[in-house]
Amino acid sequence: MAKSETAKLFQNGRSQAVRLPREFRFQGDRVRIRRVADGVLLQPVIQDSAEWFARLDTGNAGRFPSDRRQPATPKRKVFR
Repeated sequence: MAKSETAKLFQNGRSQAVRLPREFRFQGDRVRIRRVADGVLLQPVIQDSAEWFARLDTGNAGRFPSDRRQPATPKRKVFR
């Protein structure tokens, strides 16, 4: 199971903020936020498309068989 910690909530002007422990800090100055069930999920905003595609590949190893046999793509008539 993933590591779990408790973070401190505080007011910053009229906004609520979370003080993240050092091991949970993000690079950059923005995060993506969304509601998930009864919680909130924070994810780093990816600026570089190469980094975005690299992150897509992580965590999918073993999910899809690499030796899966696919039938040949059938020849189709082109509309004219």
